[in-house]
Amino acid sequence: MELLWTIAELFFALILIVASLFLSAMFFEAYRRRNNNKHIDSPAFFEDPTSLKQVPCPHLVDPAEKYISLIIPAFNEEHRLPAALDETIEYVEACYFSLAYMKDDIVSLRCSYLDKRAAMDKSFTYEVLIVDDGSADGTKRVAFDYVRKNSVDNVRVILLGRNHGKGEAIRKGMLHARGEILLMLDADGATKVNDLEKLENKIRAVASAEDTKDGKSGFRIADIPVAAFGSRAHLEEKALATRKWYRNFLMKGFHIVVLMAAGPGIRDTQCGFKMFTRAAARKLFTNIRLKRWCFDVELVFLCKQFGIPMLEISVNWSEIPGSKVNLLSIPNMLWELALMSVGYRTRLWKISY
Repeated sequence: MELLWTIAELFFALILIVASLFLSAMFFEAYRRRNNNKHIDSPAFFEDPTSLKQVPCPHLVDPAEKYISLIIPAFNEEHRLPAALDETIEYVEACYFSLAYMKDDIVSLRCSYLDKRAAMDKSFTYEVLIVDDGSADGTKRVAFDYVRKNSVDNVRVILLGRNHGKGEAIRKGMLHARGEILLMLDADGATKVNDLEKLENKIRAVASAEDTKDGKSGFRIADIPVAAFGSRAHLEEKALATRKWYRNFLMKGFHIVVLMAAGPGIRDTQCGFKMFTRAAARKLFTNIRLKRWCFDVELVFLCKQFGIPMLEISVNWSEIPGSKVNLLSIPNMLWELALMSVGYRTRLWKISY
């Protein structure tokens, strides 16, 4: 019996030691990341593939120069990136114009989504920012091919040099975008780019309502903080999503942890299709600290701290082979959520208002 008690005491002591080491490591890491939002790293440049010159990127604090910026993070996306860029830049949509009738056939034109809008609305200008997160394959080459095809004014590539994580790639793109509204979307093209109109229209409606509260008329959408989160929650309810079992398991458990870390408000925090006004992005991405999978949850937390209206909008989504989310992602996600909770609740991570 004494031997059993001794073993139990040793086991309990071991648990206390491991827990103490884990908590110490968590506090140390949270302290180490306290200034992650200060961007003390080197300034960002984009390369002009024609002149081979490095040009300093504009900053989010500067006035907007475009109507919309589309930010695409890319890490080893040589094979999936072309399809996403084709849809984003040259999204083929049937635009039927009855220009002439020849032998009873209607002459039709097939226009790109972005170019179609630009032709119909002269105030609609856009840029696509591809952020290469230290890829080791041909992602950089593929991205520069699109710059050459579409001009450096419409398509730009920011090179991070080494891999930092999706959150850091998105943050870098947002900080150096020129749009009044900024859309982040994944390189796999899982969400259709034309769904941006759903988010845009909702943001416009909320921004207009916020502006008229003071009896004003007319507003610049860039100046009113609003965030719109694309969501796949409706697909889960209808059992239409065809994710692999481990991703479903991961997401269900993740949702519970997210509720504990950031609270309710957004059912699907991890959809890679999100839109922000310039004012909202300025507040959020100058404060965000997480660099990998859980930066989306930190965005929800920060929106609540700033009182930024959050909209959750259903989007079309399909699973694309080649996802980098796997079972090994779970420990990293839990670690980042724990860091976020400790960092903000202990006020080691201060929010710049």
